[in-house]
Amino acid sequence: MPAPTPDRFLVRTIAALLAIASLTTFVPQPSYAGASEPPAVTARQRTEKKTFTDSEIIDGFFKTAFGAEYHLAGRVDRIRKYELPVRVFAEGRADRKAQIAKVVTDIARRVQHLNIAMADNRDDANVLVKLVRDRDLYRTISTFYGTDRANEIRDSLDPQCLSGFRKNEAFEIERSDVILTVDNGDFVFLDCAYEELLQSLGPINDTSTVPWTMFNDNVQMGFFDVYDQYILNILYDPRIKAGMTVQEVKDVLPQVLTDVRIWVSKVNDLQD
Repeated sequence: MPAPTPDRFLVRTIAALLAIASLTTFVPQPSYAGASEPPAVTARQRTEKKTFTDSEIIDGFFKTAFGAEYHLAGRVDRIRKYELPVRVFAEGRADRKAQIAKVVTDIARRVQHLNIAMADNRDDANVLVKLVRDRDLYRTISTFYGTDRANEIRDSLDPQCLSGFRKNEAFEIERSDVILTVDNGDFVFLDCAYEELLQSLGPINDTSTVPWTMFNDNVQMGFFDVYDQYILNILYDPRIKAGMTVQEVKDVLPQVLTDVRIWVSKVNDLQD
């Protein structure tokens, strides 16, 4: 596939007509090689908020599934999602590729109507994950966005990972690209992997007003938290279609949220 041009992507806050991307920056954490979960992940899982009102869930869904903090062209007032099966291929360090496979398996288990899995080869994938060393990040960004935009990204945001997707005129996502650094510690890697892979599926709009979502730049998780499971399960419910307006979603959301609550409670073994 040819590299996407810079003006077809959003870098954290920039949405373009046929492609959107987000970028997330993190403070590097120490690596915990050999541990099943980094201590920072385990600590956050112990204190995770798991009970939310309908209004809290709905508020976060609309703030992340619609809009973009800043956009150059095109409409951002429509649902954007994959309507086809999602296949992920990772290129880079073998141990990080294995972690990506586990992340994808976890996402597949927790989002009921999302058909997502790893692909055996690049040609069969519509999500490409590039795993690069931190020192090679700028060069990799340049191949995606061009030198001028890469300079802007490096100077203003100093990213450690980013993601983007291309959508068609029906707002169906056709392809996503994710760039992750592999050498900034296990917690940073997992935090980036979950956030960027999930945002590449559609909920692209970062928000600082929802304190429970990983799509808040001030929140770092390192795992697929319950609140964001609500957002992704609503988005990928079959009654929520690519191209829907806010009002169209509101018309079906009560029934969708009832079913999503049952699923999220079941898959996380939550009490009623």
